[in-house]
Amino acid sequence: MTGTTAQTRPTVLIVDDDAEIREQLKWALASEYSVLEAEDRPTALSLARQERPGLVTLDLGLPGDVDGATEGLAVLEEILALNRLTKIVVMTGNSDRTNAVKAVQLGAYDYVHKPVQLDVLKVILQRATYLLELDRENQALQQEQKHEGFGDMLGVSPPMQRIFTIVRRAAPSDVPVLITGESGTGKGMVARAIHRYSSRQAGPFVAINCGAIPENLLESELFGHEKGSFTGAHMQRKGRIESAYGGVLFLDEIGELPLALQVKLLHVLQEQRIVRVGGREEIAVNARIIAATNRDLSQAIQSGVFREDLFYRLQVVTIVVPPLRERGEDIVLLANKMLVQYGNELKKKITGFTPQAIKMIESHDWPGNVRELENRIKRAVVMTEGLRITPEDLEISTAGTKGGGQSLRDARESIEKEFIQRTLTKHRGNISKAAAELGISRPTLHGLLTKYSIDRS
Repeated sequence: MTGTTAQTRPTVLIVDDDAEIREQLKWALASEYSVLEAEDRPTALSLARQERPGLVTLDLGLPGDVDGATEGLAVLEEILALNRLTKIVVMTGNSDRTNAVKAVQLGAYDYVHKPVQLDVLKVILQRATYLLELDRENQALQQEQKHEGFGDMLGVSPPMQRIFTIVRRAAPSDVPVLITGESGTGKGMVARAIHRYSSRQAGPFVAINCGAIPENLLESELFGHEKGSFTGAHMQRKGRIESAYGGVLFLDEIGELPLALQVKLLHVLQEQRIVRVGGREEIAVNARIIAATNRDLSQAIQSGVFREDLFYRLQVVTIVVPPLRERGEDIVLLANKMLVQYGNELKKKITGFTPQAIKMIESHDWPGNVRELENRIKRAVVMTEGLRITPEDLEISTAGTKGGGQSLRDARESIEKEFIQRTLTKHRGNISKAAAELGISRPTLHGLLTKYSIDRS
């Protein structure tokens, strides 16, 4: 591909109907760039198709509309339609700011006024070249990841490649899998990848969050119930375990499962049979169990809130999903994927990130992991008025930026403690309401109150 590579100089296409200006620009740029020339729209588009230049300098007043901008703006749109990554610098008269701004709105990288100051143009082209390199690297990573990833999961970092290897090996079997990792790292996506690449892929994928359903309803949700087994049980109902017959049952937040139900789940793993609430007959089930948690189950076992025998039944294969801050180059890769996704969904024409935005994405600690990144990118796509996402569009808090006087763990814990205290105060010590707003279960909130020595009053 012609353009910027490690082996060749960047290619710039000069589009101007004035031969003297083309010669002047060629003389100024030839030492750093491979220069192509075009005097009109047909020639410019022909060279753009054949040579795929990464950089273009474009005079808006071209033959056909020398005194206007119709032809120039048409060239701009057609070149970007061929390759949206192309960086186009528009050259226009001092009195024609309106068309220059319109060109930027249509996707031009920048504009300069005539007569062109060559030192200014060189600086602009250097910045454009740098951004072009970043855009092409990210595009290449996305293309590579189509073959290396699993559906919605992307990652070229060593930790993610290890996960892909484990998924490939574990998926064909029926053994239970335990997925651990911080909240928001994508544990559910790993579970779905195992299902997708298993012999059970044609069967259902049934998920239940053990920490999101009240304890008095959770047993019925899992095991089903018979008609009349409790107030409101007007008919027989299958539970999630039965519904997953021939497929996968994904137990998210397994660490929040009450002890009484842990005993019953252990029986399911051992015997592949259940009894519905209010029933007497044992029913054969056939579901592969995949569980996930953000808790330290070893510590939960020592605290007496999780059964050791269930733990060993579940963790035949264990997959540890790394936090986003440990995934290196994956962060920008994911950000670009999300940008394209939300740009398409919201029908907004966005060409990428500014270098400053990329730097901010790379330097942020992402305490909320992939979920936080997704939130920030979607917010930026909604709010931006330009063609590239800026740091202001991302609105990332500096509290999560790498560096500072304290360790990352201390910083995260300090923020978490303050947030819990504020939420608890808001709800006047009501654990249930505070847990609901925080998006965690009551047992988890109790554990955090103990951990941080927070007085619920």
